[in-house]
Amino acid sequence: MNGLSARAPGHANEFVVIGLGRFGTSVARTLVRHGFTVLAIDLSAARVQELSSVLPHVVQLNATSVEALRQAGVDSFEVGVCCIGEDFESNLLATVILLKMGLKRVIAKARTNTQKEILLRVGAHEVILPEHEAGMRLARRLASGSFIDYLEVSGEVGVVELVAPDAVVNQSLLEADIRNKFGLTVVAVQRGAELIVSPAPDFVIQARDVLVVMGNIDAAEQFSG
Repeated sequence: MNGLSARAPGHANEFVVIGLGRFGTSVARTLVRHGFTVLAIDLSAARVQELSSVLPHVVQLNATSVEALRQAGVDSFEVGVCCIGEDFESNLLATVILLKMGLKRVIAKARTNTQKEILLRVGAHEVILPEHEAGMRLARRLASGSFIDYLEVSGEVGVVELVAPDAVVNQSLLEADIRNKFGLTVVAVQRGAELIVSPAPDFVIQARDVLVVMGNIDAAEQFSG
């Protein structure tokens, strides 16, 4: 794939992920698995080739080149994640470029607190220290027995996988009224080996269904019981 320059303007459910090391690949694959559109970028042609079978839109280009990013249609997206792990200068420059392109939210990965401070000073909306975040994720999963996993998208907003609470089992999504009660959107349901994307309002929740919801993570904890 040579780019997405002909695509329609981006929405909040479309993401650019720059840097496909372990962290960036994990972010990209998880977003794709949950039905989001992801443009994944890496400088390594070998890495891009390796991931081409699992990521629908993956391109090889230099993310420190404004022209290359524009040709790939990056300026039509709203959310960018910069996670070039081994080269902080490139990660910093890519972050600045995404900000100048006008992406509404730019999230960057840092390896140290000093890098985090620099990235915040240049305007990154959020900076993630993966080891620290991993600890928080584990604590949250342990604290909420119904959580299977979650991905923080922006601040306290995330995509959460959780076992359907007893209170909504045998109810349709309309009857459960999860959106109005908790501000959560059910984007998919995993039922055994079947993944049901964008379930209809009359979809009936069964015991042991895994609900994939998007919204405030604290609200998801309340919903999970």
